[in-house]
Amino acid sequence: MPTGLGKTSVMFIWYLAFKTGADIPRRLIYVVDRRAVVDQATTVADEIREKSNDPQLCVSTLRGQHVDNREWLADPAALAIIVGTVDMIGSRLLFSGYGVSRKMRPYHAGLLGADSLVVLDEAHLVPPFEKLLQTITNGVETYGPCEQNDRWLVPSVKLLSLSATGRVDASVQNNIFKLLPEDMNDEAVRKRLGASKGITYQEVDAHEELMKQISNRAWAFGGKPARVLVYCNSREDAIQVKKNIDNQIKKNTSSGVTELLVGGRRVLEREKLSDWLKDHGFSGNSANPPKQPTFLVATSAGEVGVDLDADHLICDLVEWERMVQRFGRVNRRGEKNASIKIIAGPSKKGKIRENWGQRLTRLRYPLNYLVNGSPSEILNLKKRAANDPELQEGINNATTSVPLRPALTRALVDAWSMTSLDKHTGRPDDIQPWLRGWEEDQRPQTTVLWREHLPVRTTGTTTTKEIEAFFEAAPPHASEKLETESYRVVNWLEKRTKKVVKSTPPDNANSQETALGPEDVIGFILSPAMDLRDAVCGRDLIETGEALKKIKENLQKNLMGSMLIVNNRLGGLQEGMLDDSADATPCVIDDGQEWLPSQNDHPVVRFRVRSLSAGEKAHTEDKNWRERLRFDVERTQEGDGTRWLLVEKWCHDSETEDDRSVGRLQELAEHHAWTKEKARTLAQKLGLSGDFSDMLAAAARLHDQGKRHPRWQRAANAPDGKVYAKTKRMNPKLLDGYRHEFGSLSYVEKDENFKALSPDLQELTLHLIAAHHGWARPLISTNGCDEPPSVSGKRACDVALRFARLQKRWGPWGLAWWEALLRAADQLASRDNDKHGKLTEINI
Repeated sequence: MPTGLGKTSVMFIWYLAFKTGADIPRRLIYVVDRRAVVDQATTVADEIREKSNDPQLCVSTLRGQHVDNREWLADPAALAIIVGTVDMIGSRLLFSGYGVSRKMRPYHAGLLGADSLVVLDEAHLVPPFEKLLQTITNGVETYGPCEQNDRWLVPSVKLLSLSATGRVDASVQNNIFKLLPEDMNDEAVRKRLGASKGITYQEVDAHEELMKQISNRAWAFGGKPARVLVYCNSREDAIQVKKNIDNQIKKNTSSGVTELLVGGRRVLEREKLSDWLKDHGFSGNSANPPKQPTFLVATSAGEVGVDLDADHLICDLVEWERMVQRFGRVNRRGEKNASIKIIAGPSKKGKIRENWGQRLTRLRYPLNYLVNGSPSEILNLKKRAANDPELQEGINNATTSVPLRPALTRALVDAWSMTSLDKHTGRPDDIQPWLRGWEEDQRPQTTVLWREHLPVRTTGTTTTKEIEAFFEAAPPHASEKLETESYRVVNWLEKRTKKVVKSTPPDNANSQETALGPEDVIGFILSPAMDLRDAVCGRDLIETGEALKKIKENLQKNLMGSMLIVNNRLGGLQEGMLDDSADATPCVIDDGQEWLPSQNDHPVVRFRVRSLSAGEKAHTEDKNWRERLRFDVERTQEGDGTRWLLVEKWCHDSETEDDRSVGRLQELAEHHAWTKEKARTLAQKLGLSGDFSDMLAAAARLHDQGKRHPRWQRAANAPDGKVYAKTKRMNPKLLDGYRHEFGSLSYVEKDENFKALSPDLQELTLHLIAAHHGWARPLISTNGCDEPPSVSGKRACDVALRFARLQKRWGPWGLAWWEALLRAADQLASRDNDKHGKLTEINI
């Protein structure tokens, strides 16, 4: 479907179809390219939520008021829209969720891999990911339940690819929704397809001349008030062109405004950019002419996912599918006469390996057949190429080649799904080739975020386990992330460190008010699995010569595909982008200030961090916050804590495995009864048959029996001799590794109602109980059990073998979906306990 004809409206259609009873998935997963800085999908999702006023609709987006709120995880039966990037959705689907703890990965995978419609926007940009999704959605026999009857129980995952340019697979040629002749009777369609976009073309011989000509032509277009869109192939070029235009404005003492739309911008600041685009008429439905020359300078970040509409376009020459995207961002509605100026010139030396002459000949070829960039002209060119092999070959050569990709196999998915194993020889750590293929020119990416509070002691060391536990309790939030090339991060980090870190450490160097010293930790590098890869100290990057070179090489290696969490005193952030000259301390998610406005009295970010000294009260008057983790920053010589970092979680959040054990005091029998009711309601909403509904209810009624153990009750500070499921605070150290899920199994096996289930449902019940905190895939700890090692070891072996049998029966996503149902019932019951102190009904 050509650009400008409303492909994103599929979200409205899905919502209305589901509400009228259509048999379609209840979760819509809208996937956008990671370059989409201001995505249209978020705007549409917010609009559906606002216009429908539907309290049952969960919306989680890439920016704005619903950014990464994870509402969709609360209830597997809820209607939900999740907007995410290829990396975000793809990694979670493959049990490898970036920024998701190992215990939560099966939960995310289960809800994404079942009962979901994946809408892949701009599918032509990521053919490897489209192929991956096709392999999964078309491979029910390989990846789904092995028995036909079981396939009716687990809702499947579906794929809908969207594209304006369309690299169409022959296998789906006859299953495409596209324009038909009768659609041309629609006035809006005719107007947009025939939008006037006259093309002129120019070539220059030097990169400096390219920058000059692009800037001058942009300025000429903006001579009278107009919205001018400028595309550059690199961020450096875009920054230079914007600077040139700004200088023209100053030189001519005339009015005019400019803005930069590039990647590598922190998500929080993207919303401000979205507002700028609306205010200046580049997005939205503004028909008013601008009052002054208005320039938007963009890279590929402005080519995808956003409905831009400019009066004129200036751009350099890039691959054909990208040129088509650019043409679609000018005179989008066909209401004016627009001009497109293409200026071709060589890139900066070393940026592109291909010989400029060869590249020019290759990329220019389709333009030889166009004088107008309207969608109808591009459609006609496509039709003509279908009957002209030479023309088709020329267009193919001008188009980015599809990267090679590794095949997806059941053995690989099974290996990724074994999330309770720290290491697995058959499990690749890097899943990027399956998501994006082997991209020849793709530079490795790093995610950067700033925090005020890092798990660093003033004296003594911090263990790897403590650091990982801290960031599991205070996990990275989408709104605070900035993703950019790893080499940029290394260079930025070196310059900022040399500027900020003092060679002589000041007194109390770790104090938040002082400068950073050479021995201070300025950041932590975490893997996509949230494992600690390295700590970066001030001394590392104030070295010189050969030593610095080796440090930077090692640093770049560690940063590839990783997350860097830096001390916010390092600075280096300007307008949401890396800037090694920016000295101001950036606002951060954990500085105690409002980060994002709350929604319906619920915070978008479900944790907070504060410093607590000896003698201060740990509990606040706000009953909605619960202590999640306490890290002692300062200790006496005897090892007693005197100052802590207190991580608190919003009462309804269950990000870590211990969250559901902390809250309002609740006895075990009541919690089991409430969880059973939630499980029954979920089963009813999902249409599960009586036997499977009974099985889920049995698992819910017995899942926490292992909490009866005195060891667990002691760690939970249980009062008055009763048996509790929820208490106000846990001391995990007293558990000594005891897993109450494993402890529950011996109780379950003796239960008469459990024995009444069929053998296959007994097996599924035992697995759901063992796995309801993310373990038993396939291993679970036997520590702290009263049974002899021979007995507990045998039971743990049964747990692992049971996982293998059930994975074979239900498929990797089917089994994860079953696990998610019990975990959600447990979570919903815990939420009621915290919020109401009584059981509430789930609307059906």
